[in-house]
Amino acid sequence: MAKRTFAYGCSLASLTAILVASVSLPSLAPAQTRGPTDPGVRGGAAGAGDPITGLTAEEGAFFKAATVVFGETEVVADGLGPRFNLDSCGGCHIQPKLGGTSPSVNPQVAVAQRDKNTVPSFITANGPVREARFVRNPDGTPDGGVHALFVITGRQDAGGCNIQQPNFAAAVANNNVVFRIPTPTFGLGLVESTTDAALRASMAANSQQKRSLGISGRFNTNGNDGTITRFGWKAQNKSLEIFAGEAYNVEQGVTNELFGNPRSNDPACLFNKDPEDATNITPDMGAGAAEFSGDAVQFAMFMRLSAPPTPGPATDGTRNGAGLFDQIGCTACHSVTLTTGQSRYSGMSGVDYHPYSDFALHHMGQGLDDGIQQGGAATDQFRTSPLWGVGQRLFFLHDGRTKDLGEAIEAHASVGSEANVVLANFNKLTAAQQGDLLAFLRSL
Repeated sequence: MAKRTFAYGCSLASLTAILVASVSLPSLAPAQTRGPTDPGVRGGAAGAGDPITGLTAEEGAFFKAATVVFGETEVVADGLGPRFNLDSCGGCHIQPKLGGTSPSVNPQVAVAQRDKNTVPSFITANGPVREARFVRNPDGTPDGGVHALFVITGRQDAGGCNIQQPNFAAAVANNNVVFRIPTPTFGLGLVESTTDAALRASMAANSQQKRSLGISGRFNTNGNDGTITRFGWKAQNKSLEIFAGEAYNVEQGVTNELFGNPRSNDPACLFNKDPEDATNITPDMGAGAAEFSGDAVQFAMFMRLSAPPTPGPATDGTRNGAGLFDQIGCTACHSVTLTTGQSRYSGMSGVDYHPYSDFALHHMGQGLDDGIQQGGAATDQFRTSPLWGVGQRLFFLHDGRTKDLGEAIEAHASVGSEANVVLANFNKLTAAQQGDLLAFLRSL
């Protein structure tokens, strides 16, 4: 379990940037030229990172404690490695506040240099935090798994470990590597508290419009009970605990009560008993409830109890853009409003919220096809990306291929994409109208 003594501020001070790309790396080139330009990241307060309104004092205290744990930096004694992508949740999820997404300066570069790892060509100082997946195994069978960027070999706290980084140069040369960037975690308790029935009703409510636009869509589901899964780029994770536990194991290499097996079986690189992160059955007397929980549970609670992003002020232009966003058909997938069911957590029952997503899978065509299947998601299917908070994001699409919101919109159009008609509608708008629509998105 991570040490509670590491200062939250120190974790963030060490920062000096997931994801799925097309299998062919040349597809990362900018999309077609447009008229208006992206107005860029909106200024003002972050409007994110705080607890949701209405929590009890006990829930608020749990959120505060979990916030500290989410920002901690791990070392080998905590469970870091043997293979990892970064050493803290806060490194990946920090723009515009803790819990967000990739920052402007990629911390993976500094971590790689500190630990004497080679920096892969697709990791750059001003690019997004990325994880890498190989599409195929050496024998040609499907792979799809995350291949961690870095190893603990050579660290002072990992004496005797001598494993090597994957051969990313060969994977790039063979067009066999795809990427994903971190998804923001704000307001996810509301998403988790939305019933399957509410999601299905929201999708059915505009079925006629969808048919006219060539949009179908379906939900990814759990293979055992058939319920809707909704977290991750392909909606592959059922719950925030699974989402957190998997990320702790895959991104930082820490075994936990949900993912209890280390990612390397070299005994010289295994320094702790498993699971490395677990329930604390002997906390200090008088400690808060959070001290009983393992880190993965606290990560989940940080996400669960966080407030959704607060949009910026509306203007005549953003109001016109909102109307155009609906008029051309964007809301057929980016559903504006959903309503939660009954929740045991304060402030989350019967709440209308505005994620701008239906949390369903849609075919995005050859341009975004990554060659990776997850659960019921085909290689070109992705969960509708929630747009709340998009006004302060720096990188777009699952692989972070562009910093330009207009290019991200244009990338929705390719052979086989359900968004082709909507994109045709967008491209029929005047430059001024397109500018208002982009301004609206940047206000979210």
